[in-house]
Amino acid sequence: MIETEEKIQRALLVCVDTGEYDGESSLRELAELTRTAGADPALELTQKRPAPDTATCLGSGMAKEAAELIRAEALELCIFDRELTPTQIRNLEELFGVRVVDRTMLILDIFAQRARSREGKLQVELAQLRYMLPRLTGRGTALSRLGGGIGTRGPGETQLETDRRHIRRRIGALKAQLEESEAARQVIQRRREKTGTVTVALVGYTNAGKSTLMNRLTDAGVLAENKLFATLDPTARALKLPGGKTVLLVDTVGLLRRLPHHLVEAFKSTLEQAANADILLNICDAASPEAAEHLQVTEELLRSLGTGEAAVIPVLNKWDAVEDPENTLRIPGAVRISARTGAGIDDLLAAIEENLPDPTRDVELLLPFAKGNLAAMLRAEGAVLREEYVAEGIRVTARVDDRLYAQVKEYLMT
Repeated sequence: MIETEEKIQRALLVCVDTGEYDGESSLRELAELTRTAGADPALELTQKRPAPDTATCLGSGMAKEAAELIRAEALELCIFDRELTPTQIRNLEELFGVRVVDRTMLILDIFAQRARSREGKLQVELAQLRYMLPRLTGRGTALSRLGGGIGTRGPGETQLETDRRHIRRRIGALKAQLEESEAARQVIQRRREKTGTVTVALVGYTNAGKSTLMNRLTDAGVLAENKLFATLDPTARALKLPGGKTVLLVDTVGLLRRLPHHLVEAFKSTLEQAANADILLNICDAASPEAAEHLQVTEELLRSLGTGEAAVIPVLNKWDAVEDPENTLRIPGAVRISARTGAGIDDLLAAIEENLPDPTRDVELLLPFAKGNLAAMLRAEGAVLREEYVAEGIRVTARVDDRLYAQVKEYLMT
């Protein structure tokens, strides 16, 4: 037998804490990202500095200690909790003798593993190439077909320039393909607006339980794992509310603090589905000590995308895992649920109905037999509370929104 199982790389996680953010919590998140990518966060190293060293990010003394630790523990990978420059990566790899990865490269790797749809794969490749392009600079003469010695002079083009041109050409092709996808999505969006379809988007921090909630509400069968970025491609399903109104529920990619600019730009078309929604369910893991910060990260990113007048409902998920419900965070208007057990789902559906852009009203109608199509429309798009066939026609009590009301108001019973 041939062993085909890929060996899990053991990694050293490095945090250079300059006080810009909470280094400890960020390092915990980096460990989760590392596991999601398929590596083992074996050891952690933190150094407090006023600013990263321009050559190695770490101070020279700490960098040497890290190199000795990597050799002593036979580690195969080093991951930094910040974005590194090409020069820093080159210097560190020469010093450590192992591959050095920064936070952005790690997230891009996870996205590449998770992308399933054609558009998702295009977005990941675009983000990777945008990240790679400036990092071709400074890699020395290894990429060059020209040299500085005998036998190397003459006309030609450096490999670096060739690579740059190829990457720019590919970026242009990817952007053109994504623009086609965006145009098709805008057609769908205009159709939804024309038909009055209300969109409810599940947004929030990664691994907050959005996909589990999507499956609970719609039986969508979306992949739900206890990993960061389990969902990358958006999924949309119809959800019929208790009052009879049907809305479109959209599951979106999870967000993250310090989400790399390359990813925000590449996934802007996907994130715009949340920006165009009528109602946003801002979901967080209520059992996390950083739940309030996670809600804020989501709000800030959505604000940067321009969510407009969309109603935002904070949803505290995993409430069944909260150890001390009395002393946990208090968010005005928040709904407490457990997507896993189903607790609080009725309260969530009621909150969605309360925030519907078109308020519903109960009406009593007498429809002529010749207007049976209106009765069918009420059954499909509204909520028929009572229906009775009488001598004069069809007597219907229904719950309707403003659009339906405009079509049936002439048959109101006085």
